[in-house]
Amino acid sequence: MNAETLLASSVQDPEIRPLLDRAVAGERLTQAEGVRLLQSHDLLAIGRAADQVARRLHPESYRTYNIDRNINYTNVCAAVCDFCAFYRKTGDTDAYVLTRDELYRKIEETIALGGDQILLQGGNHPSLKLEWYEELLRDLRSRYPQVNLHAFSASEVWHLHKLSKLPLEEVLGRLQAAGLGSLPGGGAEILVDRVRAEITINKVMTEEWLQVHRVWHRLGGKSTCTMMFGHVETLAERIEHLERLRQLQDETNGFTAFICWTFQPEHTEMAHVPPVGAFEYLKTQAVARLYLQNIPNIQSSWVTQGLKVGQLALFFGANDMGSLMIEENVVSAAGTVHHLTLDEIRGAIVEAGFVPRQRNVFYQLLDAPSLV
Repeated sequence: MNAETLLASSVQDPEIRPLLDRAVAGERLTQAEGVRLLQSHDLLAIGRAADQVARRLHPESYRTYNIDRNINYTNVCAAVCDFCAFYRKTGDTDAYVLTRDELYRKIEETIALGGDQILLQGGNHPSLKLEWYEELLRDLRSRYPQVNLHAFSASEVWHLHKLSKLPLEEVLGRLQAAGLGSLPGGGAEILVDRVRAEITINKVMTEEWLQVHRVWHRLGGKSTCTMMFGHVETLAERIEHLERLRQLQDETNGFTAFICWTFQPEHTEMAHVPPVGAFEYLKTQAVARLYLQNIPNIQSSWVTQGLKVGQLALFFGANDMGSLMIEENVVSAAGTVHHLTLDEIRGAIVEAGFVPRQRNVFYQLLDAPSLV
């Protein structure tokens, strides 16, 4: 039985079959078609189509992962996000800015574990100036030239742009010159202003988030893009988010990967929102793979879903298991406690029938192929 016949035989919702056939053939879905897929409960058919697209884009025998550490250099933030259990205000007793020695220790531990990257993010700190960030990057780049500094969300960059009263191009250019290697996709949540206005205050809005990445791409930089879903957004707004990413990728081709995860409500101001589960996660990721055919890589989100669902995501459009993530503080502050070892990540890839390969943020392979 060939792939097309297998897909046809698996479809329980006949209305979505022509949409899946078109997506598998490489055609673009419209926003209305994306919404129709999210409305469907035919998870297996949607997943199978996403898997076919992933295998067409990535016919290689391996699936990838990377080793990095998410260092939150500060938890002080001028924004107020109802979905965040991590941020603190300047006067809070547990507010902090990490010392340079603490940063060095964390980076050296990462290097010792085979890591090549630091994901460096904090809040919109009200008093740290652009020069502070430049000096930090220069210091870390000179001490650890082998480590990529995947740093500062679009919200942080936009905040620096407003705080410094300098053009965004100048802010990003100075950060790049100081050692910024790539830009993470954090802070996107849902790229629809209605949603953003409902769940956050004093934070970057949709066009501003997109403009930070647009300018970074124009400077020759690469970045990832993300979506945090399962809170106040509608299905149509999830697709609007994907559409905005697809349009920007058409314009700049600067996104290396897309990562989505489910909102973790525990300990947040939105604890009353019932969490969505693995079914919705897998379906949304699969639809993203079908919709974002111009973004080459999809990362699994085992951090929020756990090992088995994270592994299953490799059959629902993902071609990457994401990061070992030696340290993670923001999602875990909201109650998520999934932690995996490197052996568990590699073992999950092997169990799924692939060869595990370590890569960097630019999806360049860093190792020789191995089965264990």
